[in-house]
Amino acid sequence: MRKISGYAALLAMFAAPALANDTMAELQTGGLAYVRTGDISMDQEKLFISPAEVRVDYVFQNTSDRDVESVIAFPMPDIKGDVDSMVDAGDVEADNFLGFTVTQDGKAIVPTLQQRVTVAGVDMTDELKAHGVPLLPLSRAAMDAAAKLPVEVLEDWTARGLITDDEYDNDGQGMKHHPTPMWTLHTTYWWRTKFPAKAKIAVQHRYKPSVGGTVAITFAGDEDYQTRQLQAYRGKYCIDEAFLKTATKLAAAADKGGRTYTESWISYVLTTGANWSGPIKHFELTVDKGSPENYISFCGKDVKKTGPTTFQMTAQDFYPEHDLDILILAATPVN
Repeated sequence: MRKISGYAALLAMFAAPALANDTMAELQTGGLAYVRTGDISMDQEKLFISPAEVRVDYVFQNTSDRDVESVIAFPMPDIKGDVDSMVDAGDVEADNFLGFTVTQDGKAIVPTLQQRVTVAGVDMTDELKAHGVPLLPLSRAAMDAAAKLPVEVLEDWTARGLITDDEYDNDGQGMKHHPTPMWTLHTTYWWRTKFPAKAKIAVQHRYKPSVGGTVAITFAGDEDYQTRQLQAYRGKYCIDEAFLKTATKLAAAADKGGRTYTESWISYVLTTGANWSGPIKHFELTVDKGSPENYISFCGKDVKKTGPTTFQMTAQDFYPEHDLDILILAATPVN
């Protein structure tokens, strides 16, 4: 979860993990810098995550005897260019590609959008803007703009890892070369707010999550790559033997012509919630797997099934030590 902190300063920067909690930030030359606060506590966080929507409801309290004015930042998922992207990144032709909205005490806030582009950790934002190339790498606009770049720019960008050459037939007229964006877009929404002395405020977010995935189950089997995948998944998604047994049966059935199940991945950065003063006094997580026919695995303590598709965990004085990763085995529609 994210955290809030401190005071506002001067200019703007970046930083963006997977879906995350609010955090406090200072505006510094070069961008947003996330900071910790000793004055603002998170009294409550109610987090709902499904493949279709993320809803976050916070209650913050200013425990000091003075008003605190601060910048609050909400990093969105990083979006990375790829020739075979399986990421649902929402409306990739829009700046607000995941439909992010925020309200405070019931009143809508129009946040400022900050976007930066990097390749291998090097900021390339100004390079793209200088050539009029849109920043979202999965957008058609970015691909079309890259295709119109002068040859010498294409060669330079390819050498620097900004783009790669992909060859395919997209119009039935034969194979053609297509410059494909490979940079990573970091997106952060931020806004200024006031925390009145000795008072509480309620903040709400809504948006569509960025969902990654595969076309089949990749960790159930005896092949070397499946074994390696399973080892990584056990730690990331807390896969137990019952879930693995089910996944193995589903994969075997699909190999014999049965119904196919695909993997869907959703990540949420919880650890930023530790930037606030003290623990989260009341934390409630609800995860919805989307369909009763789907299967789900994620790490959580004392998780209870609360409906045909929903699972919930609650905690008091919660200090997030790990981020949240969710694995859904999604049943393909039956024709």
